[in-house]
Amino acid sequence: MDLLKKAREFQKRSMSNMSTSDRVSASREAKSLVLSINEIYKKSKDPYLMDIMKLITEKKRKIDKRLKGRLSVI
Repeated sequence: MDLLKKAREFQKRSMSNMSTSDRVSASREAKSLVLSINEIYKKSKDPYLMDIMKLITEKKRKIDKRLKGRLSVI
């Protein structure tokens, strides 16, 4: 499956030294990967697919957290 290959490649990609636009595109790519894998998962119920989606989602959350920045209390 080409989709699983893309997911593994995304998961192995280093997220350090990324610009803001790189983070935005990586976040969008992660979202599209998860949604695509989810469509396959709905039919097959393969636990391996669920594990891949969890790993990608975890990485996406880290990217999103970095994009939003820290809240500062005045």
